[in-house]
Amino acid sequence: MRLNTLLQWDEKITTKLRLTDSQVRFKTAAAFFAHSGDSWFVLVGLFIIWLFTSGAWHHLTALMAGGTVGLALVVLAIKFTIRRRRPEGEWGAIYRNTDPHSFPSGHAARAAMLAVLALVVGPAWLGVVLVIWGLLVSLARVWMGVHYLSDIIAGILLGILAGFVVLQLTPWLTATFPAIF
Repeated sequence: MRLNTLLQWDEKITTKLRLTDSQVRFKTAAAFFAHSGDSWFVLVGLFIIWLFTSGAWHHLTALMAGGTVGLALVVLAIKFTIRRRRPEGEWGAIYRNTDPHSFPSGHAARAAMLAVLALVVGPAWLGVVLVIWGLLVSLARVWMGVHYLSDIIAGILLGILAGFVVLQLTPWLTATFPAIF
């Protein structure tokens, strides 16, 4: 299958998934989930938990924050290499103005990475919650029209990979930055 055919299929599916103006009830919830995966929001939340905890929670939030920062750099490098424009739309002006590129979805990547880390290092309930939250964040990005479905799929795959990379780097990170962990 040629790339143009795949991109056309992706645009067609994405258009069908977008919420319309008549679906106002769902748009509010979708906007909430679409924003809840913002890196600054995630990092502030992790920092607050890190400040007021010790032990396993302190360690987990430090891993998640470090992974979030590292993954953001990787996502930006990929986005500025591929330079795929976001879908046309009005919602999400901050994303469209500060980051006009959509592939891969940083929100989907971040959510998937956090879910992997929680599933492996954290309590099982947190892993399940983050898997559900991550899927809602990812779908909301398509529903609100700031990503194509393929951006989300690529982001999730990248996030899963990043989660396992962070897990492999954990011994080195804790030895190199003991004050953080």
